[in-house]
Order: sequence, then C-alpha cells, then structure tokens
Amino acid sequence: MKLRHWLPCLDWGSRYNRATASQDGLAAVIVTLMLIPQSLAYAMLAGLPPVTGLYASILPLLAYALFGSSRALAVGPVAVVSLMTAAALGPLFPEGGAAYVGAAMLLALLSGLILTGMALLRLGFLANFLSHPVISGFISASGLLIAVGQLKHVLGIQAGGENLLQLLPALWRGLPQVHGSTLLIGLLSLLWLWWARARLKPLLQRLGLSAAAAGNLAKAGPVLAIIVAILAVSWLQLEQAGVKVVGIIPQGLPGLSLPTLDLQLALQLLPAALLISLVGFVESVSVGQTLAAKRRQRIEPDSELLGLGAANLSAAFSGGFPVTGGFARSVVNYDAGAQTPMAGVFTAVGIGLSVLLLTPLLHNLPQAVLAATIIIAVLSLVDLGSLGRTWRYSRQDGAAQLATLLGVLLIGVEVGILLGVGLSLLLFLWRTSRPHMAVVGQVPGSEHFRNVERFAVVESPAVLSLRVDESLYFPNARFLEERISELIAARPQVRHLVLMCPGVNLIDASALDSLEAIVERLQTSGVQLHLSEVKGPVMDQLRRSDFLQRFGGQVFISQYQALKTLAPQTTLDCLEQKHPHPVQLPHR
Repeated sequence: MKLRHWLPCLDWGSRYNRATASQDGLAAVIVTLMLIPQSLAYAMLAGLPPVTGLYASILPLLAYALFGSSRALAVGPVAVVSLMTAAALGPLFPEGGAAYVGAAMLLALLSGLILTGMALLRLGFLANFLSHPVISGFISASGLLIAVGQLKHVLGIQAGGENLLQLLPALWRGLPQVHGSTLLIGLLSLLWLWWARARLKPLLQRLGLSAAAAGNLAKAGPVLAIIVAILAVSWLQLEQAGVKVVGIIPQGLPGLSLPTLDLQLALQLLPAALLISLVGFVESVSVGQTLAAKRRQRIEPDSELLGLGAANLSAAFSGGFPVTGGFARSVVNYDAGAQTPMAGVFTAVGIGLSVLLLTPLLHNLPQAVLAATIIIAVLSLVDLGSLGRTWRYSRQDGAAQLATLLGVLLIGVEVGILLGVGLSLLLFLWRTSRPHMAVVGQVPGSEHFRNVERFAVVESPAVLSLRVDESLYFPNARFLEERISELIAARPQVRHLVLMCPGVNLIDASALDSLEAIVERLQTSGVQLHLSEVKGPVMDQLRRSDFLQRFGGQVFISQYQALKTLAPQTTLDCLEQKHPHPVQLPHR
C-alpha cells in the first residue's frame, strides 16, 4: 500500500490493456503535434535555445508518468514558468549562452529538489498561501507581459525589458525599424492561429467531420502555420532578406549532463526556484483536480509533488529547464481521450522521434511564428474580468489581486507575486484581528439564537450571550478583551456572560491569557464568564491547561442549555411565544 501511494503507476499499470493503450496513443499524437511548436516557443520565451524546449518534453514526461497521480495532466514547458525562468536568469547571464543554459538546468534542479522535499515532508499545504485571487492576478498579468514581450519578434525589432514600463518605451523606440516581411509573417500567423482556435472546428464539422475529429484537427493549427512559414521562408529566401529564423537545431536525443553546480549561484536562484515550484504546483494541482473530478477520480497532492519534482530533476539532467503541468495542453490531452499517464510516455516518444528526425527541417522556422504561437496561447489565460468579480465580492481579495496584477506588470514577475502573497497575508491577519462578534438572543418559539441586530429575538437582562465567529489567537486576543469590556460597561444589569464558541476552532496561548484576564476583570464587576458550544478539539486543548478548573463558570453543550440554566424564566417565556417565522431586521 505504501509503495502504491508513492508509485501510482503500479495501480493503473496493473490494469493496462490494448484498448486503453489505443486511446492513450491517439491522445499522444494530438498532444505531440501541439507540444512541438509550444516547446520551441516556450524555450525562446525562457531565453533558451529552442531545442531545450524539446529536451524538456522528453524525460520529464517519463518521470511524471512514474510518480504522478493525475491520469490526464500533460507535463512540459509552460508559458508562466518560462517567463519566471527568464525573469530569474535574464539579469545574470546573456540569453542563450552556455552559462544561461547551465543556470536554467540548475534552476530546474533546485525546483525538483524543493518539490521532492515538499512531497517527502508532506508540505503541499504551503501552496495554500497562494490564494486564488493572487494566482488569477499573477497569471493574467503574466499573460499580458508575455504577449507584449513577444511583439518584438512579430515586429522584427530589438526591444527588451522586465516590465511594461521598460517594454512599451522600448517597443515605441523600435517602431521606425520594423521589418516588413517579419511583420507580415507575424500578422498572418496571428490571424490564422486566432481563426483556427475559434472557427476551424465548426468549419470542419460543417464539412462532415465528427466533433472529435474536427476538434483534434483544429488543435493542429500551429503545426500548419509552422509548415507554411518554413516553406515560404525557404522558397522566397526570406532569411537573406532579414527575417530571423530559429536556425540550426541540434539533431539527436539529449545526453545526460550535470547542471551548473555553483553554490553561490544556487543560493541566488533559490527564491526564484521556490516561487516557480509553488506556482507550478498550484497550477498543476488545479488542472489535475478539475480533470479528475470529471471522471470521478482523485489525485494525491503528495504524489503530484513527487511527480513534478521527478520531472524537474529529469529536466535538470537532460538539458532542459523548469516544467510543470500545462492547462491548455492537459485539457487537450483529456479531450483527446487520454486514460493514463502512459499518454505522456507516448508523447515523449513522439517528441524524441521529432528531435531525431525533424530538427533539420525547422532551420527556416521564423521566430515571428513562434512569437505568434505564444501570444495566442497566453492571451487565453488573461481574465481581467475576474478582478471586477473579486472586487465586488471581497475588496480585500480584490486588493490583493490588483496588487499582484500591477506588481507583475509594472515591477516584475517575482516582486509582483511576492507583493500579492504578502498583501493577502497582511489582510488576512487584519481581518482576523477584528473578528465578527454578535450579541445573540433567543428566537421566540424555538431553541435557536440569532444576532440581535438582525432578528427580533428575546434577551435576558441578566445574561449576555456573545457569539464569536473566529478562532481566538494572538492577533485578535486584545480585541476580544476590549469588546467584552465595552459590552459589560453598557449593560450594568448583566451577571453572566456566555461566550458562544461554534465558530472557534483554535484558542492559542495568547488568547488563553486573554480569557484569564477577562475572567479576573469580570469577577471584579460581579459578572461570571461561561462557555457554550465549544468544539471537541478546543475542549481537549483547554483541558491541557488549568483554565477550566480556575475560571469558575460552566461549559454548556448548547446556548439554549446555558440560558435554561442561568435564566430559566426567560427561556420558558420565550418558548411559549409562537413566532415560527422570526422577523429579520435590517442590518445595522
């Protein structure tokens, strides 16, 4: 059982048959056609030679098939991780050089070690610190930044920068040097890829193809763009006319090699590797869980961590760069009928054959076509409308999302996501430092208790019922003291305070000290503290201290029992009233 937990391939592999293999094989063909142009493009986006994208799409897929638990996740280079790789390495080395490639392999090694370590220590929960609004803002901003950054290849000009404040002026200054042929190739590629993504499938269906066949052919649109562009450059000799092409791509499978083993460089890249690991893990798990739910399957976060860790370690020793599970590619893999991770193995075989046989044919592939492939792919990730939806629902989450979006666009990738995560945590601490507390009363004719500001309820003048809707810990312990002091001062008739705790999941040491201080202050005022509806784990925690023996009050199983004991006449009178539908008052 333990071995199957860490090697999910033993589970699905024991039931693998010819029918499943045929479905995986078909999915692999489609994903391979999609992955070849994407791998080349994302390597270029990362600042690496195009062939490294193909290298990163062979051994990592085999490693994930051994350890990963998702049946449909397609691992390989992805846009956001490629951008983060370029952001981490760009300031340190010239793009595409041997030192840059070695550092990219080291970054993959660090990411693989981090993910593997997190798996062994079961630290997948760390990814929870990347909230959905932060991830959404980060991905949208990254998509926009990537698209703007690729315009230089479409225009055929030189323009660099790590954010919009650097990229836009550089693009503006380069407009007089726009290369006409390159621009024409780029625009035609963009138009074709956009049209193929949106309109090719319906057209093929009208021509008589089934929906599945039409969808599969439509996904091969980038391959057709590459073939036509290569033929055009070759026949018209556009390389001699100044159109930048991919150039010589080494032929043959990658050999095993060591990344740059430089301790100082590793320490310098460690923060970037940690962010890449967390972002890649969150993206992979989100996609994997979504696709697994459609088939009523499940994924194991620890196995995903180990699978992604093994994939990155494989990339590090085979000339690649950091990889993770891609959203669009995984959806294509799922829609094409992939049943097991063996589809990834078949895809790796297809990429390997391409490296062996097809790389000489890619010499004349224009960089503008790869840039257009990237632009169309990443713009589908941009969802600026989610900012408005998040802001309307929660301004705090909206502020974190906006901070991430603007940080990535205007400052940089790493700073932007750190800004979003930091602001999310600060806002969480601020929100929980002022927890919602409601004075409650009994709903007439029932044993239920509701907020006195929202419902027409009955209160006992001698008993103050205060419901706490948040765990009690160090940021809000003082606030609890102040709130209780304020309420007691305004109610001189009160002789009992019942702290209603259905929403309290934790009472830490600071909050326990505050409760003890509250008891002392209340007793000097002639008021006794009681607790009600305390959860089992919290009671277990309180029993490990002497608070329950010293505070002098009682712990009631329900708020009704508390009022029945402390103010029996009020409870009896309230039950005799017949108001089956309590009136809800306007919120104040």
